[in-house]
Amino acid sequence: MTYANLNDLIAQSSSTRKYFLSLPAKTQQQLHEHGAYIHSAADLHAHAGALEKYHKAVMISESLDHFF
Repeated sequence: MTYANLNDLIAQSSSTRKYFLSLPAKTQQQLHEHGAYIHSAADLHAHAGALEKYHKAVMISESLDHFF
């Protein structure tokens, strides 16, 4: 099922809302910034997964900074 945006999705789907609220606050905030592009639970999971990969890459990059 598709929804107008992230707000509509989490307002109308209790399972999606539960998943969204289980995410870190920083991730929730970033997802809200792109909420107009999230129309389904699959979209939400994909965006959350991409953000998780991004956060890990940043963390690795920052940990390597002291070597250079």
